[in-house]
Amino acid sequence: MIIGIGIDSVEVERFAHWHTYAPSTLHRIFSQEEINYCLSNLTKSAERFAVRFAAREAFFKALSSAYPAITIPFLTVCRSISITKLDNQAPVLKIDWQKLLGTNSDIKSFVSLTHTKTVATAIIILEKS
Repeated sequence: MIIGIGIDSVEVERFAHWHTYAPSTLHRIFSQEEINYCLSNLTKSAERFAVRFAAREAFFKALSSAYPAITIPFLTVCRSISITKLDNQAPVLKIDWQKLLGTNSDIKSFVSLTHTKTVATAIIILEKS
């Protein structure tokens, strides 16, 4: 059963200078693995940071609709999730439910990411087993 859906789009231009940010600033939002990936190609770093940020916004919306009585600060959400890739390059959302809800969860997540040179969009679906 789907318990939460979130979608978000951001302008890639907002992230054009993020490759110059201090590691401590980037770590407030992204995992080290994500930072390494985004910085591995400076030509694409804005698109990569943007779509991962959009995923956090989308997850925050999905989580808020799934658990309307619980208030979790956005930066806590940011530090509790990360985007990785499968061998076939499909994105996967890793979630630290212990950090978010104080307990493990049987909730499955589905993520879809896309971007152009100007806009990055992410959608997150949460499903209870």
